[in-house]
Amino acid sequence: MLLNSVSVAEAAFRNAMVVTPDDAFLGSVQVRGGRIVAIDRGASAVGEDLEGDVLMPGVIDLHTDNLEKHFFPRPNIDWSPVSAAVTHDGCCLSVGVTTVFDSLSIGSFNAAASRNHDNLIRLADGLASARAAGMLKADHRLHWRCETPADDLLDRLEALVDHPMTGLLSLMDHTPGQRQYRNLERYLANWVEQGMSPGAMDERMAGIRDRQARNADRNRRLVAELAIARGHPLASHDDEDVEHIDVAADLGATVAEFPVTLEAARRAHERGMVVVMGGPNLIRGGSYSGNVPAADLAHAGLLDAFASDYVPRSLVECAIKLTMPAFGWSLAQAVATVTSAPARAAQLHDRGAIAPGLRADLLRVRIHDGLPVLRGVWVEGLRAA
Repeated sequence: MLLNSVSVAEAAFRNAMVVTPDDAFLGSVQVRGGRIVAIDRGASAVGEDLEGDVLMPGVIDLHTDNLEKHFFPRPNIDWSPVSAAVTHDGCCLSVGVTTVFDSLSIGSFNAAASRNHDNLIRLADGLASARAAGMLKADHRLHWRCETPADDLLDRLEALVDHPMTGLLSLMDHTPGQRQYRNLERYLANWVEQGMSPGAMDERMAGIRDRQARNADRNRRLVAELAIARGHPLASHDDEDVEHIDVAADLGATVAEFPVTLEAARRAHERGMVVVMGGPNLIRGGSYSGNVPAADLAHAGLLDAFASDYVPRSLVECAIKLTMPAFGWSLAQAVATVTSAPARAAQLHDRGAIAPGLRADLLRVRIHDGLPVLRGVWVEGLRAA
């Protein structure tokens, strides 16, 4: 395919609203060998005419559970993990996500079949097989979410952490009554709806708290040691207070993922951590668990990045929403929350910005009534969607 006599390997784009780390301006971008080689302001006669559309870096998603949805499209109905990976990849590209951290939970309290140990291996290996066969267009990596109270966490993690696609580890503790589920009454209401008796609820809670007391601190340290020894970035998940942040930062965590209070987010900034919030939190207007709204962090200057959590489409929408009058962020500042900031969190220094020498992962976006419409996706300079 030719673009105004410029081959895809040496693509050029003109008449675009180019979003760089510090500015957004009408200009042009040239790509060669999968890398950005030139950025110019003003008119150009060379390249594909983007008709004033936004040209921004590809989105980097640090945490998406979306792969599991395609592996288990219905309860107890599993799909080919390779096929699931390919479908998931297409979904990500269709909404502008060009670097994907597929988050898989080890030791999760969630009883979903996709999260048992055998299926974690099937998902990870299916993803790797799809990549090796050239079936994936986005760059996929594994984000191992480590449930620290789990009795068998370390045995499971040691079998998975050296998977060749591993790129990020995070520390979690979903014990009810703290962090994400700090509203215990609200949490227990779900058990009541399931028909559990008060005695059964007490017995279940006692078991959960016993596991936390026996395992969480020790496992947290051991997971951190594994991450640091292998050079993987470490995130802390759902921190509630200063102590949670300090414990994580002292262990080497550099990312605060989904802090549940303004206090925790502020302390994470003080400790130099990248504060990541869920995209659906901003788009929906708040946390489904009743925790701090992402909008509050944005207004307080404590928001660095977004991850999609469970809606990949939310990320490009977050970037545009932050430019609306309610927030008033510049386009460059807003786009950074889904590009350069997550790249920094993941220690990926070759992408996340339109700058000479970086990967040509690029999105063409048109804004229609405040919503972004993807009109083109390029991965390393090649058209992917």
